[in-house]
Amino acid sequence: MKKLGFLLLEGLLFLVALLPFWVLYGLADVIYVLVHYVARYRRRMVRANLSACFPDMSEKERRAIERRFYRNFADYIVESIKLLHVSDKTMRRHISIEGTENVSAILGEGRSVCCYFSHTFNWEWAPAITLYMPAAVADGELFAQIYRPLRNKEFDALMLKVRSRFGSESISKRTTLRRMIELKRAGILSVTGYMSDQKPSHGDPIHIVRFLGRRTAVITGTETLARRMGQGVVFFDMHKERRGHYRLVIRPMAADASATEQYELTNHYFRLLEEAITRDPALWLWTHNRWKNTPPPQDNEQL
Repeated sequence: MKKLGFLLLEGLLFLVALLPFWVLYGLADVIYVLVHYVARYRRRMVRANLSACFPDMSEKERRAIERRFYRNFADYIVESIKLLHVSDKTMRRHISIEGTENVSAILGEGRSVCCYFSHTFNWEWAPAITLYMPAAVADGELFAQIYRPLRNKEFDALMLKVRSRFGSESISKRTTLRRMIELKRAGILSVTGYMSDQKPSHGDPIHIVRFLGRRTAVITGTETLARRMGQGVVFFDMHKERRGHYRLVIRPMAADASATEQYELTNHYFRLLEEAITRDPALWLWTHNRWKNTPPPQDNEQL
């Protein structure tokens, strides 16, 4: 019965995906009210994060960011569902991607590409990069994203279907290193996105940066893998031009990660991410406690 229920839900979502964008955004307006005002989904966490990161703002300014964030969150939901049924031509009208030459340059040097990214709306559309790469590159290299499998196997399978819409492979976080080694041994170049703005997993090395005015323990695994594999590194900088229209700018970070110092790339990434969040705070996912695993300061600590 559980599996049947999920199949019915999947069918319903597919029917929703058939709707034009203007209808979907009408639905998003309803979702916004339900999530923000009725369910109050993680609203306490959102307010705590905004207050801690922007203490100099007035309460009115932070509430305005909060409302825009929940509107973006509602848009994210319907935009992600739309990936179940959307043409390449339509996607080109809704997202533009600049800086693909930075990816091509690294691939031209015979290196795979590590793409630092974050939970900035709408991150699910970033795999559309394959629509903007030269055909020879898009067909010859592996495009992928690292993800954490969901506990619910049915929903996990559905999200994998959504994320493979543009021909990219989803690689489980647990198997990332093994998969990168397999590709390198096979002589296959890859362009892989890493969501690197989450809190560190238990047992990860502790590295502290000053991020949004706060001491923050951050993920370093992305840098560790890129340096070990000698990959080139770029940053995905997402802009929301207007509702339903995004611009992804690919910014270079390092031609060869193995030539960088320890934590150099991690520090650089969080500076770039802070710039992006400060530019438009409502585009970042504020519903999670990314400072949960930050330990107390040590003696003589300098940031």
